[in-house]
Amino acid sequence: MKKLIVCFCLIFWAGLIAGISFLEAPLKFHAPGITIPLGLGIGQLVFQALNKIEIALLAVILICSFPAPFKNIKTRLLVILTIILLADTFWLLPLLDERAKLVLAGSPPPASHHHILYIIIESIKLLLLIVLGGLNLNTLRHEKRY
Repeated sequence: MKKLIVCFCLIFWAGLIAGISFLEAPLKFHAPGITIPLGLGIGQLVFQALNKIEIALLAVILICSFPAPFKNIKTRLLVILTIILLADTFWLLPLLDERAKLVLAGSPPPASHHHILYIIIESIKLLLLIVLGGLNLNTLRHEKRY
């Protein structure tokens, strides 16, 4: 049962990232009547909520996955995913949030690479989730045979 829960969480999380980070986020700025400040305000709320959901999903995945040998590729990928989410939560998202607050206050911040870095990290996170989901589904498939 734990392996099914892990598969569900991984695939659900991948869907959230694909839908929010790569679909909703860029499209909202093209909607009629959405100004930059309004879009940023919505974005702050959505990405804060997404981050909390990601933390909860990771907690469930970790609880259901361990103990597991570190030589296992799934365990190593899960450690990388955990590090990425921690970096997002405690470093990159707070930086982006501060930049958004400056824009909302009418004081645009200087140019930075943080937004591009966030897109790259989200892409890596999505790929990790898809690979981990596929590996876990494959494990389930093999266990069902025997």
